[in-house]
Amino acid sequence: MEKRNLRIAFTGPESSGKTTLSRWLAETYTLPYIEEYARGYLSDKPSYSQKDLDLMAEGQFSMWPTSGCIADTEMHVFEIWSAYKYKNVSQVIKSLLEKQRFDHYFLCAPDIPWQADPLRENPLNRDVLFDLYLEALTGKNRSFSIVRGNIKARQEEIQAKILNLLNA
Repeated sequence: MEKRNLRIAFTGPESSGKTTLSRWLAETYTLPYIEEYARGYLSDKPSYSQKDLDLMAEGQFSMWPTSGCIADTEMHVFEIWSAYKYKNVSQVIKSLLEKQRFDHYFLCAPDIPWQADPLRENPLNRDVLFDLYLEALTGKNRSFSIVRGNIKARQEEIQAKILNLLNA
């Protein structure tokens, strides 16, 4: 696998380091960084509905190039949040989840301190949500690694895995 074709996604509960790590990795490997579409979409909305999740998922999906990239988020986030918040996952999200292709997922553990943010809404159940991500990635046979610890430890883990992927 060549670096320019590497497609990596970060996933996991809120405030678990996805943005920090995905930006760092994109810069380290000079690959396109694909931000979280929902941040811009929700920036001027006081609330959102399940239908908004579909629109955000479609927006996120449309941002991914066909070649290499580092994605701050992906469709498991929409699936899990929809199921958790609304007790239902739409066909739109299910379909996009089946279509998404990444070489590897980094599942960020919620073992770092919660950082408040106007768009974050679930500081107390991060461990429960983490287990849902773990179950989803395992159940769909996704290639993934769990990253834990401080940022430096996570970066070292990620670099080791990326080198392994590039040399496979």
